[in-house]
Amino acid sequence: MGEASTKHDDDQRVLTVLKAIKKASKDLHTTPISFTSTSQSAIIKSLLELKNEANSILSAHPSLLNLSRLLNSLKSLLDKLQSSQGYGVRSFIRRQFTYYEASRVGNAIMDEIKAWIDHESLKNIVKTMEESGDEDEKIEVLKEFQSRLSQGFDRDLQDLILRTKIFSFIESILCDSQCSIGIREESAAVIVSLVKFNKDVFVGLVLMGPTIRALISISSSRSIQFLTSLIKLIKSPLIDIIESNGEIPKIIRLLSSPELAIQVVAMDCVLEIGYFGRREAIEAMLKDGLIEKLMELQRSGNGGENEAEAEMDPKKRRFSSCVASFAVQMEVGEGLRQREKREFKLEVLKKVRESSVSDAEAATIAAEVLWGSSP
Repeated sequence: MGEASTKHDDDQRVLTVLKAIKKASKDLHTTPISFTSTSQSAIIKSLLELKNEANSILSAHPSLLNLSRLLNSLKSLLDKLQSSQGYGVRSFIRRQFTYYEASRVGNAIMDEIKAWIDHESLKNIVKTMEESGDEDEKIEVLKEFQSRLSQGFDRDLQDLILRTKIFSFIESILCDSQCSIGIREESAAVIVSLVKFNKDVFVGLVLMGPTIRALISISSSRSIQFLTSLIKLIKSPLIDIIESNGEIPKIIRLLSSPELAIQVVAMDCVLEIGYFGRREAIEAMLKDGLIEKLMELQRSGNGGENEAEAEMDPKKRRFSSCVASFAVQMEVGEGLRQREKREFKLEVLKKVRESSVSDAEAATIAAEVLWGSSP
């Protein structure tokens, strides 16, 4: 326990120093060259001090050997820069060239530090998820990884993710029923972030793996939100997988959940399937009673016997005109051909007439479907 704590403290000290060096190197790169610059002098002084502090730390980490060499090169350039204080043209040109070289080395230092931090972060994810008993700590490292991915595409980070097989590791946590729902949901958030990071690489892994089944089996409001996010990102190919796995009925059943939050996110998911789904997916939804279920929800959203409840909870208003919203999604969506759109619209109208509790309800909803209603 004592050794583990000491190593953790040492890693934190290294990380703190490296982040400070990275920031100072970035400042060096962005500060313009001038004959006399207070900010420039302050940056150089800061880097020199950090170099002295880093000497003892980096010597204990063989993986940071190249960084140590770069820092030595930077120190030489900064010493040279400080010694060239003349105001002549030759001195200015020499100073400008030296500053350019120092800036270039500073960039290399930033890249080296970023690569080391990314590598240590991925190691820390695996270590924390496997060894820590603190759920909050596990969720925190997953959120930190999402934050790193949100900074945009980075080829070195992508290569590191693929080498360490972190996607498969995160996916195994998502599928582990022994893990808490909170950790599994945060793992799903990481997978969505990875797809956003680079669709070309990670979409295939999602389609081939158990992610979709796991999200639907969890059936929490967050897991269905993440499923909907993946549908928006991957579109028809993901819906094809959902349909071929026989998962459409499970999504429809979520519209009958006793939890309003789950009904709302399930409705959002259904609308996205309506927009991107191909013929087979739409047929499966209509066959499984989607229109009948939407009409029940629309009644609850419009009030009726539950008018007071609907007024008190604005979320129920999300179901107002939901039948027409689904029809509009199909009509303007990307998954169906024009002929298929016409056929399914007629099928929706038929089911509306069959499921209505009165002629007035049938006429109202049919008019909404025919004339359109924004989802």
